[in-house]
Amino acid sequence: MTDPKETINIENVVASTGIGQELDLQSVAMDLEGADYDPEQFPGLVYRTQHPKSAALIFRSGKIVCTGAKSTEDVHESLQIVFDKLRELQIEVDDDPEIVVQNIVTSADLGVNLNLNAIAVGLGLENTEYEPEQFPGLVYRLDEPSVVALLFGSGKLVITGGKQPVDAEHAVDKITSQLSNLGLLES
Repeated sequence: MTDPKETINIENVVASTGIGQELDLQSVAMDLEGADYDPEQFPGLVYRTQHPKSAALIFRSGKIVCTGAKSTEDVHESLQIVFDKLRELQIEVDDDPEIVVQNIVTSADLGVNLNLNAIAVGLGLENTEYEPEQFPGLVYRLDEPSVVALLFGSGKLVITGGKQPVDAEHAVDKITSQLSNLGLLES
């Protein structure tokens, strides 16, 4: 059996930063080529970078949320592009604004089919939610690391809420160990 940790894949990294000043989004949208701004649909301006691929959501308050990146390095690279574009528009941006990773979404594969009913009972109803009529996955809240894992009957997992990539590895280790101990990882 392959080590499920080898199947971990970062799907999305969400991070936030700010430039410490209010922005006139209408005027930024007019000057920033490729920006999307429709305040009736969404209160922020959306600016997409292609290399690396991500979207920066820029708000009037000067707060910026980067989403869609596949690594923390890509987040930093994408936001550097955004900062440089804003500087080109004569908007003051500190040399190195603090960037805080808010959420890393990862996927993994345990490599075996899972009996979600048995897992819900085995892991304890206080930490799990499983209502197959509402959603096909079992929601499992871990304390350490503080993440939420979605387990599917196919053996696939989605782990959300991590702050660093290693959180997903710890979560996969913990889940595989718990399911093994419960005898629920046999293929």
